[in-house]
Amino acid sequence: MPPTVKANGINIEYESQGSGPPLLLIAGLGYDRWMWRRVVPHLAHNFQVVSFDNRGVGGSDRPPGPYSAQLLADDTAALAAELRIEKAAVWGHSMGGFVAQALALSYPQLIHRLILSATNFGGPNHARISQEALLVLMDSRGDPLERLRNGFRVSTAPGFIEREPAFVEEWIAYRAANPIPAAAYEAQLAVGLALMSEEACFEHKLQRIGAPTLILFGEHDGVVPTANADLLAQKLPESSITILPGVGHLFPLEAPQEAATVVTRFLQS
Repeated sequence: MPPTVKANGINIEYESQGSGPPLLLIAGLGYDRWMWRRVVPHLAHNFQVVSFDNRGVGGSDRPPGPYSAQLLADDTAALAAELRIEKAAVWGHSMGGFVAQALALSYPQLIHRLILSATNFGGPNHARISQEALLVLMDSRGDPLERLRNGFRVSTAPGFIEREPAFVEEWIAYRAANPIPAAAYEAQLAVGLALMSEEACFEHKLQRIGAPTLILFGEHDGVVPTANADLLAQKLPESSITILPGVGHLFPLEAPQEAATVVTRFLQS
């Protein structure tokens, strides 16, 4: 069984692989650390890679929601403290990018370098999700397997499902065997919904983040459009952008080696 630690009042299940400077991976909406399974082996050659289950999913506790980016950032900081990690690179993907922004703002001493991938700063001025993707992500009540297939289709690049049918079946089997309850999904969904106002969003706070930041997107992201990369870069004082070609929103699963190469280059530069 993977180890767990008590952090911020909950049990958090995690894995630590590889050796070197610490790298914390924060997963997206509805995903546990399985989301990183294809990219971790490439990163573990150079880093101590810590992937974990956010509250509400996987082997971590599932207290009632709604959750917030700040709450999950507090979880992450508490996990790092329990693991005696004083400074780390942090990679947050999608909803995990919201958590990473909150973490960098509240715990700047923890952040060595920051990777924000497939995410935005919230509020009224970010580039909005496509209507098709929004309807799919908001559907927590339909047939589970049909929801999975619809989610994969809007979250990956055109043709990915046809190009990698064996992996897609593995992906479906995992999600089917490890379903996220509707209440837990909606608790995590609240993380993004709570950032929709001008007052609550990160847009006007990001200039306080001094850590070097890589903004990483997939070319065909229909969930968080790539226009958000430029919007983030305009607000972050020390940032750069990389757009990965031929991939969609879930590029850590679509193109793990390519993503790991870009991240490793950034962290070692």
